[in-house]
Amino acid sequence: MPIAKPEMHFFICNSYRVAGEAKGVCNTKGAGELLSYLDTEILDRGLDAQVSGCGCLKVCDKGPVMVMYPQGKWFGELDEEKLDAILDAIEDGEDTGEFELE
Repeated sequence: MPIAKPEMHFFICNSYRVAGEAKGVCNTKGAGELLSYLDTEILDRGLDAQVSGCGCLKVCDKGPVMVMYPQGKWFGELDEEKLDAILDAIEDGEDTGEFELE
């Protein structure tokens, strides 16, 4: 039986280290709350997407950072307002380039 795969999968850096302890830029800038916020927004908007927290993405100076797969897009300096703008662009079929990391 095939596994249902979401159209998009968002990974938000939560600065987890090998020992499992969260520390670092993304975590101290509220990435944990953004993870919950994004999950709620995706459900509210009815998007076919999954949200996961992950370990350090090594772009600490741009934190909090998020990666969207399978599109392979990276976003930095996230807050709730920026997440809303990214999701709005996705819903409207618009390019998210203006929000992506270079």
